[in-house]
Amino acid sequence: MKVLAINPGSTSTKIAAYANETCLWNQGIEHSASEINAFACVGDQYKYRIASVLKLLEEKGTPLECFDGIVGRGGLLNPLVGGTYLVDDDLVRALHNAPGGEHASNLGGIIAYHLGRSINVPVYIVDPVSVDEMEPVARLSGLPELPRMSQSHALNMKAVARKVALERGTTYQDLNLIIAHLGGGISVAPHCKGKMIDVNNANNEGPYSLERCGTLPAYHLVKLCFSGKYTEKEVVTKLHKEGGLFAYLGIKDGRIAEKRMNEGDLFAKLILEGLCYQVAKEIGAMATVLAGEVDHIVLTGGLAHSEYITQEIARRVSFIAPVRVIPGESEMEALALGALRVLNGQENALTYEV
Repeated sequence: MKVLAINPGSTSTKIAAYANETCLWNQGIEHSASEINAFACVGDQYKYRIASVLKLLEEKGTPLECFDGIVGRGGLLNPLVGGTYLVDDDLVRALHNAPGGEHASNLGGIIAYHLGRSINVPVYIVDPVSVDEMEPVARLSGLPELPRMSQSHALNMKAVARKVALERGTTYQDLNLIIAHLGGGISVAPHCKGKMIDVNNANNEGPYSLERCGTLPAYHLVKLCFSGKYTEKEVVTKLHKEGGLFAYLGIKDGRIAEKRMNEGDLFAKLILEGLCYQVAKEIGAMATVLAGEVDHIVLTGGLAHSEYITQEIARRVSFIAPVRVIPGESEMEALALGALRVLNGQENALTYEV
């Protein structure tokens, strides 16, 4: 089975070709900001991006017709359970309407759908950002108007969960795991027997990250919002793109922060330690969700390449369960394997309910 995987970013589109579980090639296409900004909304970019995908396939000598299925990154849909979803007219319409907000990942299913329809092969999305398997008690926030919502790095977290299960000779459905995805945003989730039953919303809860604030003191945040110093848009930008490591150190690269720490910058050391401290504290909180019955803690994402960060977190949480480090974001592999599980009959494709 051959699968084409498509993962759109804000100014790039990653493409990978798989033959069963073997990656034949994996390459990114860079898009100029001026071309991207010329479109009124994200959904309008799909024809432009399709043309760039077809051009890359031609350069690679890989005809579109050789694929048995196409899979795209899932977007910000209405809440749904994890799994591989068949992309149909209703799902494409939902991605265009962007119920969860405008995001480049919404293009994944749209691009895949049009390419797949042109060669009459099935098209899928896998474990989108809006995967929501939270238990009712986990949705309570303290204000009925503000229920907790699930938005996370579900694709990578569920992929590494299956990888850990395979290493242990068991299945994802047989394990209790706490998985921390450490990247531009940070998601920490307890996975109970194949379900992600709680998670900090990576956009506005939990530990601070490279550029996001995470959970903030609510009263002081209200005072800041009504101070007259910032517009609503400016506050949202501060929370989502100018918080965390960037707010303290003016950088969004953990490697640079660690280099400064190693050169004797005590403030950089404090900020990195704070990030690790907050991740560890969130892991500890999620251990209570599983009543302490945790088989493994898994650290993944780009920051998990840092030995300092992973060791500092492990130092605080290894009493809970063994810590496994799986660095990086294996999104292309996760997309391809999700499609292959359906194509090979290991799983049934799910249908998105409008």
